[in-house]
Amino acid sequence: MPEKTEGEALADKLFPKDTEEYAESILDIPPEQRRLHTETYDYSIATIRDSLASGHIFIPRFQRGFVWTEPQASRLIESLIIQCPIPVIYLSQEQDERLSVIDGNQRLRSIQKFLENQFVLRGLTAYPELEHLHYFELDPRFQRHILNRTLRCIVIMKDTHPQVRFDIFERLNTGAVKLSAQELRHGIYHGTFIDWTDKEASSKNWRELIHARSDKRMKAEEFILRFLAFHFALEKYEKPLAGFLNQFAEDHRNADEKILAKFKEVLTAAVERVEWVFGDMAFKVYDIDDGNRILSHFNAALFDAEMLGVSHAPPEIMKLSAAARKHILAELGHLFFEEQFQRAITLATSDGAQIKARVKTVRELITKHL
Repeated sequence: MPEKTEGEALADKLFPKDTEEYAESILDIPPEQRRLHTETYDYSIATIRDSLASGHIFIPRFQRGFVWTEPQASRLIESLIIQCPIPVIYLSQEQDERLSVIDGNQRLRSIQKFLENQFVLRGLTAYPELEHLHYFELDPRFQRHILNRTLRCIVIMKDTHPQVRFDIFERLNTGAVKLSAQELRHGIYHGTFIDWTDKEASSKNWRELIHARSDKRMKAEEFILRFLAFHFALEKYEKPLAGFLNQFAEDHRNADEKILAKFKEVLTAAVERVEWVFGDMAFKVYDIDDGNRILSHFNAALFDAEMLGVSHAPPEIMKLSAAARKHILAELGHLFFEEQFQRAITLATSDGAQIKARVKTVRELITKHL
C-alpha cells in the first residue's frame, strides 16, 4: 500500500472515515445470524385501533410524544379517505408476543386520536367539505371507509439476533435529534431492570461522580449498565461493546427483586470504594508533574478500570490509609504517561484485551497497598 501524502494524513485527521458502531456490530456476528427475520401484515385501521387500545400494539418510551399538528394529522386522515398510500409501519415482536412501534409513532397516534374524537379535521385539500368535523360527526359511510382501510406493517420477529434488531432500530431512527444508544435500549429492553437503572441514575451523587449533571442523553443510565455488565460478565465479553451491553440489558430485562437488590449492593459498594480511594480525582486523567492539572474530567475507559478495580477488591480496601491512597493516585498519575496504559485508555478502548489490561493494572495497583 503506497505511503500516504501529508495532505491525505491531514484529511484523515480532520475528516475521519465513517466508522459507525452498527457496522462493526453486525460484522462481529456470525454471518448466518445477520439476517433480519420479518413478517408482513396488512392490518385494517379497525384492527390497529383495537390493538392499540388493548396494548397488543404499543408505543415504547423511547419514542417521542405526539408532536404532529392538527393539520398534519388531518392530512393523514384525508389520505386514508382518498386511498392514498401510507408509508409502511415498522413493528417489533416482543418476547410476550406484543408488538412495539419502531417507526410510525406519529401516524398511529394521529389515527388513534382522530378515532377517539380528540381533534377536528383541518387544512384539507381534497375534501374541504369535511373541515371542522370530528370522527363521530362524519357520515357513517366515511367512518366505515376509514376503518376498512389497511396499513402495511412489517414486523421484526423476535427470533432476529438482538444486535441485528438494535441495528435496525438505529437505521430507522430518523428523527431530527438522533436517539442515543441508551435511549434506544430504554425502548427495546424496557422492563424492571431499565426502570431500576432510571431510579439509580437519578441520584445526584452518581451524576456528579460521572460528570452527567445536565445529562439529557441517558449517560448516567448507560454507565450503570456498563459497570454491571463488566462486573458480572467481563470474562464473557466480546466486541462490540454496544452488543455486549444490549445482551446484558436483554438478559436482565425482567430481573426480579432479588437480582436488583444484588445490583444495588454491588453498585453502592463500588461507588463508596471509588470515592474512598480516588476522591474527587475519580475517572479523571491528570498531569501528576503539573500539580495534578486535569487533562480529562471524565474518561470512560478509566471509569471501567477504577470501578472494576475496586469492585472485586477485599473489604480491607475501605481501611486504606490516607498515605496509601495518596501513593495510589501518584502511581496512577504516572501510568497515564506510560505507553501501554495510555493506549489502554485512549485507543481501541472497547477491545477486550485492552479492557482487561487496564482493569488488571488498576486492580494490582490497589491490591499492593492493602
